[in-house]
Amino acid sequence: FDVEVGESLGIVGENGAGKTTLLAMLAGLTTPTRGHLSIRGRVRSILELGAGFHGEFTGRENVYLAGQAQGLTRAEVTDRIDRIIEFAELGEFVDQPVRTYSSGMFLRLAFAIATSVDPDILVVDEALAVGDQHFQAKCAERIDRFVRGGGTLVFCSHNLYQVKKLCQRALWLEHGRVVQYGMTAAVCDAYADHSRFRDIEGRIGRRQGGA
Repeated sequence: FDVEVGESLGIVGENGAGKTTLLAMLAGLTTPTRGHLSIRGRVRSILELGAGFHGEFTGRENVYLAGQAQGLTRAEVTDRIDRIIEFAELGEFVDQPVRTYSSGMFLRLAFAIATSVDPDILVVDEALAVGDQHFQAKCAERIDRFVRGGGTLVFCSHNLYQVKKLCQRALWLEHGRVVQYGMTAAVCDAYADHSRFRDIEGRIGRRQGGA
C-alpha cells in the first residue's frame, strides 16, 4: 500500500493482526523480515505511553530529553516548551517526577511533545484511547490541523468512529496480511460487519458447547 503526502491512513484489525508491528516498522523501531518499506520525510510516533521518558526526571526535564532525542536543539525545545506544557495540561505536576503520572498524564505529555516537533509523518497507535473526552477532542483537533496543513498521518485504533473521523483511507489487517484497503467508511464498515459475525458465531458455539 502507499500513503501519499498529506494523506491520513487508518489501520484496523483484531488484536494480533500485525497493526503495532507495522507501525513499529514505519517508526523505524524494527525492520521487515520480508518485503520492502520506503519512507520519505521525518517520522514522529506515539506507540507506547511513556516510552523514552525517564521516570525520575520531571515532566519539564523529560520535554528536553525527548525533544533533543527527536532532533531538536535545546534552544528549539526552550522555544516550544511553554506551548507543550500548556497543551499537556499538567499544571504543577510538570515539575514532579513522571513516575508519579497517571496513564492520562503520560499521554498528554507524549502527545504534546510528538506533535510539537513539526514532523512530516505522524504515527499514532491507540493513543487517543487514553484520557478524558476533553483531551481526546483536543488531540483530534490537533491531528486534523496537522493533516490539513499537509502532514501525513498513520493512525491505528479499535475506535472505528475516530478512524472514520480522522482518516481518508483505511487498511484492514488480519494475520499480517491486507484484507481490504480503500476509502475509510467502506473498510471500517466491512471490518465491523466481520467482527459482529465472529461475535455471533462465538456465542452460538458457546451455547452449542454447553448444551
